[in-house]
Amino acid sequence: MSRRALTLLLAGFLVLALGVVGAFRPVPYVVLSPGPTENTIGEVDKKPVISIKGKQTYPTSGALSLVTVAYQGGPAAQIDLLTALRGWLDPTVAVVPQETIFAPDRDPKEVEQENTVEMTNSQDSATAAALNELKIPYSMVVSVVSTEKGKPAEGKLLKDDEINSVDGKPAKDVTVVSDAVKAHKPGESVVFNVTRGKDKLDVTLQTVAGPKGQTLVGVVMQAKYKFPFEVDINVGDVGGPSAGLMFSLGILDKLTPGEITGGKRIAGTGTMEPAGKVGAIGGIAQKMVGAKDSGATVFLTPADNCAEAMNAVPDGLRLVRAETLHGAVQALDALRSGKGEVPACEAG
Repeated sequence: MSRRALTLLLAGFLVLALGVVGAFRPVPYVVLSPGPTENTIGEVDKKPVISIKGKQTYPTSGALSLVTVAYQGGPAAQIDLLTALRGWLDPTVAVVPQETIFAPDRDPKEVEQENTVEMTNSQDSATAAALNELKIPYSMVVSVVSTEKGKPAEGKLLKDDEINSVDGKPAKDVTVVSDAVKAHKPGESVVFNVTRGKDKLDVTLQTVAGPKGQTLVGVVMQAKYKFPFEVDINVGDVGGPSAGLMFSLGILDKLTPGEITGGKRIAGTGTMEPAGKVGAIGGIAQKMVGAKDSGATVFLTPADNCAEAMNAVPDGLRLVRAETLHGAVQALDALRSGKGEVPACEAG
């Protein structure tokens, strides 16, 4: 073999070796893919997803399924380049920078705790929204769960403090408190009035900028409700707030005569405020794929996600625009009866 041929052979081998090694090197990306679905009027591990005690319930049929997004990667288990490349070639998944899911200045344990609290808040807000829709009264306080290390609230707001108001605005729910803080520019002061034990006091905090530019003080809150009957929601280790709409519809279906689905397999997503407003969520493309794979033919879509959803909707899945819980109920009534308007998503 000539020296030239040997040199080319060795160079090619080196390039191949470097390519193989590089393909298995960790990269700071996360792969998002369709996650499992759960029927909120069905069962998980032979237990009802929604159990109601102390109030009459009614039979249900069909499905009202929440949808999820599964992720692979993160600071503790980074994916390799080959996995990222496969994800970029798969139209049903998304590959996103790691910091969009895991903020670089956040402790993963804090993020996990916050997701758990968000799921609990989501369940309670969904119950509150369903009861508001049925005009059933209840009471609520916003309570401090924890504060983030190094943030303004640390040492000033304490666990179990009950937040009465922010800048004089009554703390009607967690969203109201959060929005009141976000209304400030970083560096401005915000005043919390709290009940601590038997005392009421004002706590002034200087806001700071969060990892995505939003204003925050570093407090994790939870709405503590007193409902007139028991509503228990069992979804295993699913986290985050995006199942709120489907929880509310499942509760309503069980508390009212007739079957809200008309026997159809309905899936959907959206955060839920106690007042009934449906909020936007992330991962809409992956969630629609999960919905279609579960057999759903109708997908309730937050209004603010409609344009994005129209660009990625799977064949055979009908998108129904949902702005409020009441609107979603009316849309399902129209689908079931064949009468009335069914609000549709429109392309952006």
